[in-house]
Amino acid sequence: MSTIAVLGNGRVGGNLFQALDRAGREVTVADREPGAAADAARRAQVVINATPGAGSLERLTALREELRGKILVDVSNATVDGPDGLPADLMYPGSSLAEQLQEALPETRVVKTLNTMLFPVMTAPGALAQPPSVFLSGDDAEAKQVVRELLADLGWQKEWITDLGGIRTARATEAAILFVPHVIRTNGFAPFAISINR
Repeated sequence: MSTIAVLGNGRVGGNLFQALDRAGREVTVADREPGAAADAARRAQVVINATPGAGSLERLTALREELRGKILVDVSNATVDGPDGLPADLMYPGSSLAEQLQEALPETRVVKTLNTMLFPVMTAPGALAQPPSVFLSGDDAEAKQVVRELLADLGWQKEWITDLGGIRTARATEAAILFVPHVIRTNGFAPFAISINR
């Protein structure tokens, strides 16, 4: 079973850490102490990026050696915030944070997932009234299979998981963040997710 490090101990990272710990995974979360992220990444086989997306590329590029050969699960969205603090635009239009990470870290297997929902849904997908969807983007099939197993531990049923293909497809799911401020302004912070219904 893979050892997991969660980088980022805010609402997203803390939520993922607690859920994976409850599922019996060997998981650590890096706090803000100097060197904590490097130590956590060095010891893990799977590293989850739950740091704020606007600074993720710089933070993770600094961990190039620690991330070499690892699976990097990127759940962040890199956005430019509006005056109300909600996402107003993408930092990497015509690309994505996941693509930027994969290019900067060629010896790391990047998988994008869990970025098309409010954070409570990541670990409680069954709590919504309708089944949500979660997407996988990445160039490495083995890495995506490992992430599928993590998603199952978080409560995601097999039929709710859609593999979109290579890392380039992450630009589609990252663009979905632009729905979020409008939905929140209309309905408040009630948990929701993008869902593909057939």
